[in-house]
Amino acid sequence: MSEAEAATAVNVAGKLGFKNGDLLQELGYDDDDVDFDFRENLEDGIGSELLTEDDQDVVDGVILWWRSGDGDLVDALVDALTSLGAGGVVWLLTPKSGRPGYVAPADVQEAAPTAGLHSTSSAGVSKEWAATRLVSRRKQ
Repeated sequence: MSEAEAATAVNVAGKLGFKNGDLLQELGYDDDDVDFDFRENLEDGIGSELLTEDDQDVVDGVILWWRSGDGDLVDALVDALTSLGAGGVVWLLTPKSGRPGYVAPADVQEAAPTAGLHSTSSAGVSKEWAATRLVSRRKQ
């Protein structure tokens, strides 16, 4: 990995608040429409592969890919909390406006409190995907 590639990997992980050694679980993965460059840079930044929905480790964060039509967002957010450690965060990645599977921000703002989460910020992490940071209400 070149110095520039290493800096990009650290920037992606750092932008989301993660560092080398953090454990991240990935939910909602789909071979057809996730951002592979983002995933690769994130894995490089934390120094390991993303855990799958089958892994039961306590994690520092969850990356949840979500598209309209994927089902019930509240249920998915509650499921995302299953392995999340104290102080952990959920990053909800949704297709940007005008992209197939777009999820309106109002839908996220409505679902998050029902799942016991609060939206704190967003980050530009991909050309096609928007990222929203969600934390437990008691950890604001």
